[in-house]
Amino acid sequence: MNMMSTDHAALALATLTHGGPASRWRTEAMRSHSTARLIHITKGQGRITVAGLTNGYGPNNLIYIPPHTMYGIEVGPTVFGQILTLPDTNGWPETPFHLRLLDVVPQKELVSLIEAIERELKPTGDQRAALCHFGLLGIFVERQLMNQNPATRDARRATAAAKLVAQYTTLIAQDFRSDRSVASYAAALGVTPTHLARSCRQTCGRSALSLLNDRIHYEACTLLRDTTIPVQEIAKRLGFSSPAYFTRSFQEKSGQAPTDFRRTGTAPARA
Repeated sequence: MNMMSTDHAALALATLTHGGPASRWRTEAMRSHSTARLIHITKGQGRITVAGLTNGYGPNNLIYIPPHTMYGIEVGPTVFGQILTLPDTNGWPETPFHLRLLDVVPQKELVSLIEAIERELKPTGDQRAALCHFGLLGIFVERQLMNQNPATRDARRATAAAKLVAQYTTLIAQDFRSDRSVASYAAALGVTPTHLARSCRQTCGRSALSLLNDRIHYEACTLLRDTTIPVQEIAKRLGFSSPAYFTRSFQEKSGQAPTDFRRTGTAPARA
């Protein structure tokens, strides 16, 4: 996965491709950003989990991820897509959406809009023009949502289990750097840990603890690969009681010690 975008409030475009087992953590592990993301799949198929709800995706799918929303996406060898970092969410929905564009006309219109943005984001382009095309993209999305066939909407998003897990993942995105336990999150949501775990299994086939640990692990990988912050400081930032505990936890998840991962960056994320 070629991640050219960052968490600053700027319009940016990145390609989404299969990077091999070594980079699975870059795509599949749960993460969240302070800015929104719009994923356009043009080729291949797989699964994506957004706010704790897993769905299949395929070509001509458009997936919106609001700020501070946890998500992870499986990217197989045949998958190709693009990820747009939104400079702001003015006029955009507050909740995720997953559009499956079935007709050729909107498919072509979407490709044209994204190609125009991509062209203007190049060094020879104009950022102002890119933002104008982004505004047109927003109008396109608004029209597609208004005209969406009710039969294509995922009714599971409105279930009690999905709403609970969405709240849970929102809390994780806010507090994953603390040492809060699943029981603490469950108490904050007014449910038992067992009920929360059952709901997570129902919506995404994973445990509540797995979602929490996955978000922490992604942050650890990012800090190890993209910064020079000492391992001891990373452990402290992520709420671990000691560097030794962080090392054991990281090794269980990745198969490598943090220092080895930082040096080689070749450890595949384990399920």
